[in-house]
Amino acid sequence: MSLRPTLETRAAIPTLEGAGVKLHRAFGFQDPSELDPFLLFDDFRNETPADYAKGFPWHPHRGIETITYVLSGTVEHTDSLGNNGTLGAGGVQWMTAGSGILHQEMPNGNAQGQMHGFQLWGNLSASQKMCAPRYQDVTGADVPEVTDDDGTRVKIIAGNFWGQNGPIDGVAGDPQYLDVYVPPGITKTLAVDTYRRAFAYVFDGAGAFSDAARPQGVLVEKDIAGQEAHIRDLSGNRTLVRFGTGDEITVQAGPDGVRFLLISGAPINEPVAWHGPVVMNTKAELQQAFADLRNGTFIRPAH
Repeated sequence: MSLRPTLETRAAIPTLEGAGVKLHRAFGFQDPSELDPFLLFDDFRNETPADYAKGFPWHPHRGIETITYVLSGTVEHTDSLGNNGTLGAGGVQWMTAGSGILHQEMPNGNAQGQMHGFQLWGNLSASQKMCAPRYQDVTGADVPEVTDDDGTRVKIIAGNFWGQNGPIDGVAGDPQYLDVYVPPGITKTLAVDTYRRAFAYVFDGAGAFSDAARPQGVLVEKDIAGQEAHIRDLSGNRTLVRFGTGDEITVQAGPDGVRFLLISGAPINEPVAWHGPVVMNTKAELQQAFADLRNGTFIRPAH
């Protein structure tokens, strides 16, 4: 077994999206080869309804999958194919936009006004980009969770882990999508397929990954003798961790434990032509997509 080194840790950047939703972007609209087949990752976490209530009104997608995972609050969705529903806490919506879809996603907070969720974009290969659109909506109750003897808990959204399959059949890079909690002080090694690109996104507590010196977003305090006494979490981390090659990752949890998403997929290694919510392989295909939007042929009839 070979340990994946940590290539980089970086904080998610505050940004505005949709009609004015305040969120943090871990990556996106930069080098699409960096985490191929994944293009973008957003963390929308707010406690003030004014920061998210305007949501993500009608917009198009073609050539990608969008994956929404909700931890608290709800997201109401409607699309141009007549689909609609409400995504609740713990639920996942895996939308394969394929040849084209128009939809909207409108977040609502819980009883305390809190809203927290993530959205990931996965690229589709050239042979899949014009496939028929589809939705996979999964409730939190249908996401399996496995627990190890040391208290580590893993929710399996997509892919296989510890002998358990997730409920989602992802297309983009045959993805694995895990929600991992490691208890305080525990060091945990988790297998990741050698041929996949992989990243972790820490969103609660703190942890040191493989060769990282210490957990990100934490303060090391000193006792009266000047020795490091303990490590204290400063905030919800919002830290992206990019890994090199290998077939396992190791994380050491801080004193409050660590919870993170561990996501991996097989790289597509194809050219990317990308503008906003549309991702194709060539500039000509991209121009055609926006021409289709203008002339009303963006939504293809079902075959």
